[in-house]
Amino acid sequence: MCKLRGDDTESFKKIPASEAVGLILAHDVTEIRPGEFKCRAYKKGHIVRREDIEHFLRLGKEHLFVLNINHDEMHEDDAAYNLAFALMGEGVKMEGEPKEGKINIVAERDGLLKVNKDALSEFNVIGDVMCATLHSNTTVKKGRIVAGTRAIPLVVKRKVIEEATSIGGRFGKVIEVKKIRRPRAGVVITGNEVYHGRIKDAFAPVITKKIEEYNGEIIGIYYTPDDEGMIAERLRELLEGGADLLITTGGMSVDPDDVTRFAIKSLGAEGIAYGSAVLPGAMFLIAYVKHKNPDMEPIPVLGIPACGIYHKTTIFDLILPRVLAGDRIGKKELAELGHGGLCMNCTDCRYPLCPFGKGC
Repeated sequence: MCKLRGDDTESFKKIPASEAVGLILAHDVTEIRPGEFKCRAYKKGHIVRREDIEHFLRLGKEHLFVLNINHDEMHEDDAAYNLAFALMGEGVKMEGEPKEGKINIVAERDGLLKVNKDALSEFNVIGDVMCATLHSNTTVKKGRIVAGTRAIPLVVKRKVIEEATSIGGRFGKVIEVKKIRRPRAGVVITGNEVYHGRIKDAFAPVITKKIEEYNGEIIGIYYTPDDEGMIAERLRELLEGGADLLITTGGMSVDPDDVTRFAIKSLGAEGIAYGSAVLPGAMFLIAYVKHKNPDMEPIPVLGIPACGIYHKTTIFDLILPRVLAGDRIGKKELAELGHGGLCMNCTDCRYPLCPFGKGC
């Protein structure tokens, strides 16, 4: 099949097959043997050899299209290399060499994929070039394909490639994988019913499992009644013990006994954002407390509502990797989660291979 379009014809030259030796084939040539097979006999990009001529003639190809690349044009593979190089930020690399105008971009390390969606849209609207990615904020393993880019025509105008690659220069890191740090988490589980032994705690194993998924450790778990002062004191102790992530559970609704968020505020927490556009997780809270070392980044505090017990996947799963990758989460980021923030509560939960949280 010939990969020609209406505005491509100047980049190609039609010549007799007998005169094509040493030139580059600009299209695939298909061979059909009735009742036996249909396959590609020659691939575009093939350098025509003298011994190929008789075969072309048997296939009915008395004329061939060969490349005629002008100084203001680029071959698709050269273009793909330039496109990928311009799109890549830190933590990603090209996978091998371009092939048929396409090249994959893969994660160079475990981490959190970040895609500048505005830049990507501007790139894709140019025409004759494209890039497709996984969703931004997807956790990925080293070696995973995170994007693919290509030049669409076999020969593309240089000015198109220059326009496309300039987007990387203007926006910076269009595609990158940020490193996810290993947390040292301190946990305060609140609630009179758990503290006094009336019910068994179900939060600790859930949180522990999710922290360990990021190779983190739990440096301490405290239980407190619904007492603002006691909750705040336990949080301070965890900070003094070296926690770089604080997690509280329960006490996030509007009942009179739900005082956890007030305890967090009493720590001198800043950037408090209470309430998210996610179900489950509407009563989630995030805040930041100053590190005792002024040169260090503030320590995030995550307040998980009761849904964290009853649902396998909640807003905690969406926010935790972003926080560990260094994202600063506030009201705007929690609001943006609304698009795609409705969990379907599937009985065979396959998260993260589902739409939940992907809209942001």
